Amino acid sequence: MTLAELLASRTARIADVRDLLVPMDFAARRAALHALDRKGQRALYAVAAQADAITLADLVPANRADLTEVRHHGRNTLPVLPTFRTFEKRFCRPAGSTDKLFGYNQGTSERWFGPGYFVAYVVTGNPVWAAHGDVVVDYFQVPDGPVAETWPAVVPNEQGLQRFVFAGTRDFLRKVVDGVSIGAAYKGERALDHYFVLVRDDR
Repeated sequence: MTLAELLASRTARIADVRDLLVPMDFAARRAALHALDRKGQRALYAVAAQADAITLADLVPANRADLTEVRHHGRNTLPVLPTFRTFEKRFCRPAGSTDKLFGYNQGTSERWFGPGYFVAYVVTGNPVWAAHGDVVVDYFQVPDGPVAETWPAVVPNEQGLQRFVFAGTRDFLRKVVDGVSIGAAYKGERALDHYFVLVRDDR
């Protein structure tokens, strides 16, 4: 049974998803997740509510040095050309910080819509946000300190064409299994009913 078939059955539990994904190598796992359409990703986001809370260490493992890039391969469900649906979210831990991550979006759309910088942090003290996910990828904020050396220049999300994509947006992440997460996109406080899967690249 494929992941898409499992999620379509409407009886999937997080344990079933784990049993399917954990034995896979990186390439197979990425292929299985990237094969999910919007309906499949919506179902996975719902099932991921049963999983353990995602932490910043799931995005940037503790053994990675500060300002070291960690790549997460993603696919979203936005109504755009297929080439714009695949991307990477790249994270790093700021120097001397343990309560947030810096990151940006790398992909074909970067040429037109900019890097889409963000700050990611654990949701605390906001039960409405916590119902969406355990970590928020917040485009209302951009890094206020050094980022990974190879990254593009940090620019505000209100600048240029990227204001139409990133400004006023937050993504909420849920853990699926170790190294795999799923996010839901919000414009302000409004759910967009669009999702994206992320697979951490540990190769």
